[in-house]
Amino acid sequence: MSHIECYMTALGERGRLVLPARLRQRLGLRPGDRLIITVDAEGGFRVVSARAQAQQLRGLYRDLAPGRSLADELIAERREEARREDAH
Repeated sequence: MSHIECYMTALGERGRLVLPARLRQRLGLRPGDRLIITVDAEGGFRVVSARAQAQQLRGLYRDLAPGRSLADELIAERREEARREDAH
């Protein structure tokens, strides 16, 4: 995003924060979505959906094992363990 978008809201009863519908639509948020709130040193905060955070982190360490699929290796290990258990 090359520009900052602003949305107004108010803190409600019991500290609840209601996100405006346009913002929820913009971020693809649905009821029940988990949100992660981070607070910076100046007292500002950032809210990101757990889903978006997971997508952002996906593949973060792929350069540590280029050409390897760690998921495939794990599946192969589990299958080998199951084969050994069936043999006994």
